[in-house]
Amino acid sequence: MLSNTKSQELYYYLKLPRYIEERMLLLLRQGKISKWFSGIGQEAISVGSTYALDKSDIIFPMHRNLGVFTTREVDDYKLFCQLFGKNDGYTGGRDRTFHFGDMDNNIIGMISHLAAMIPVANGVALSMKLRNQKRIALSFTGDGATSEGDFHEALNIASVWKLPVIFLIENNGYGLSTPISEQYNCEKLSDRAIGYGIEGITIDGNNILEVYETVAKCRKKILEGSGPILIEAITFRVRGHEEASGTKYIPKDIIEKWKKKDPVLIYENFLKKKKILNAALIDEVERKIKSKVLNKIEEALLADLPSSDAEVELSKVYSSNDFKFIQPGKKLNEKRFVDAIKQGLEEKLESDSKVVIMGQDIAEYGGVFKATEGFVEKFGKNRILNTPITESGIIGTAMGMSIEGYKPIVEMQFADFVSVGFNQIVNNLAKTFYRWNQSINVTLRLPTGGGISAGPFHSQSTEAWFFHVPGLKIVYPSNPYDAKGLLHSAIDDSNPVLYFEHKALYRSVKDEIPNSPYHIEIGKGKVVNKGDKITVVTYGIGVQWMHDYLNKNPDYKLLIELIDLRTLIPWDKDMVSSSLSKTNRLLIITEDNITGSISGEISSYISENYFEKLDAPIIRLGSLDTPIPFSSDIEKNIYFPVNKIDESIKKLLEY
Repeated sequence: MLSNTKSQELYYYLKLPRYIEERMLLLLRQGKISKWFSGIGQEAISVGSTYALDKSDIIFPMHRNLGVFTTREVDDYKLFCQLFGKNDGYTGGRDRTFHFGDMDNNIIGMISHLAAMIPVANGVALSMKLRNQKRIALSFTGDGATSEGDFHEALNIASVWKLPVIFLIENNGYGLSTPISEQYNCEKLSDRAIGYGIEGITIDGNNILEVYETVAKCRKKILEGSGPILIEAITFRVRGHEEASGTKYIPKDIIEKWKKKDPVLIYENFLKKKKILNAALIDEVERKIKSKVLNKIEEALLADLPSSDAEVELSKVYSSNDFKFIQPGKKLNEKRFVDAIKQGLEEKLESDSKVVIMGQDIAEYGGVFKATEGFVEKFGKNRILNTPITESGIIGTAMGMSIEGYKPIVEMQFADFVSVGFNQIVNNLAKTFYRWNQSINVTLRLPTGGGISAGPFHSQSTEAWFFHVPGLKIVYPSNPYDAKGLLHSAIDDSNPVLYFEHKALYRSVKDEIPNSPYHIEIGKGKVVNKGDKITVVTYGIGVQWMHDYLNKNPDYKLLIELIDLRTLIPWDKDMVSSSLSKTNRLLIITEDNITGSISGEISSYISENYFEKLDAPIIRLGSLDTPIPFSSDIEKNIYFPVNKIDESIKKLLEY
């Protein structure tokens, strides 16, 4: 039971977001803010749950959870600047409303893609569990988002790993305009917990004491080792999904019914009946709220709008790195491509306790390509984590671990399967630093490419899918030496890195590599053959194609300058343009399909900026514009562009 003083304090926290909401609606009508997602009538859930948690617990709110921010007592001026899109807001005008995090107050906000933050809460909770901390995560979601894949993946992961997390569903009757009768067919959303082997509870979300007591009890259970708990809080959205959408689709008698269940009114009447609250105390609370809020709102309204330029905006895309760069050692050993990767992973696990590896079948089995074989025996199950088949859920989990200071590495069995986690990569990993300055150190290992007769779903070249996304870095080594050095750099980079490793190179290419850790700078290409007539730009297996070509055509070795990009984002523009100053001819080769490939961007950039250096048209080679075939004969002789290399080089030389 709460003391009288605590009961009065809880009343203050319940009234605070209601007062701010009412002011926001007034400002919306005055045209001073552009949009508002009202949580009026739902405040008991946000306030009650936040009040029940320890301030060290991390909360993942949604757009109707203003009460989370006010109960955690975030900076009022900064919060209002954020809501008004001002420069002094949490995102500096780069994102809106509650799309931000405030790690000083252990709050991580939402993105517009529903359920996307629930796996991130798992990552935070996993970090807490690995460190044996007495903390939990609480993730809010709406009834509509419980149909999303990330919701189900997250519940399954949390259950399997017994994570210290509460999943709290605000069931407010509608997903925008879709009633719950058209959203799910179970009696209660809490029943979904049964399928995942966790506890599910349904409560009255408009009764703040029930919310508070339930969350407090669940927190205690979780810290005692119960594993995750799903809470469904029944409430109702008495206003539109956002104000512009209105409520015409909701029967008026239902709205009136729920207005009588107003959580502020219910709690106020309860406190009056218990003689904990009276008219004088109510007036005192309202005066306190007004004095706290009004001046800060006015100050924020008068604050500067965002002012920026292209240079500033570009500087906000990537977090700067401060790791100590290690030069390659002199002691060498011959390693295959896959063994160089394995050695790099092992070195990072040995030297940095923040490094963990997650993926399907990577523990006892050692991964599909055996890159982690023997790791679980050496480093244990807390560092080498077998995961359920949940690509999106695990990528989100990795993001949460990164926010907690870990350096997670996620192995996709095949790069093709990364499509299932696309949203987490392009909307969560890539954009978080730009939005609220939180660096995301996640490395995704992506076994990629063809040449092994694996067909349309295990051999695709997927790097171009992500080339268009600011905030990601893409690394693609062609040999064991670069593979290890770039892997070290990727793991230490404070930004999300997609690390592509070609499957056909795993056991077909050997190299003398340093036997100790070293870095290779991301964004720097390498001239692997010097020539003065043609610049050939490629990466990955394209480099091996050109090695084979030059070995078969030794007379061309002095004519062709071969550049291995090594990194695709950022790609080494200076190296390519410098080479063109000498050769004046450019051939770009990718294994990827020709249309929409990265070669198109390189070609366009050179044409636009260095056209006067060219003595011949740029030639691009890429694979046929079909899905990659299973047949090795079709793949080798028709699909890949290898057989067109000689013709293209002769065409450039003769032009």
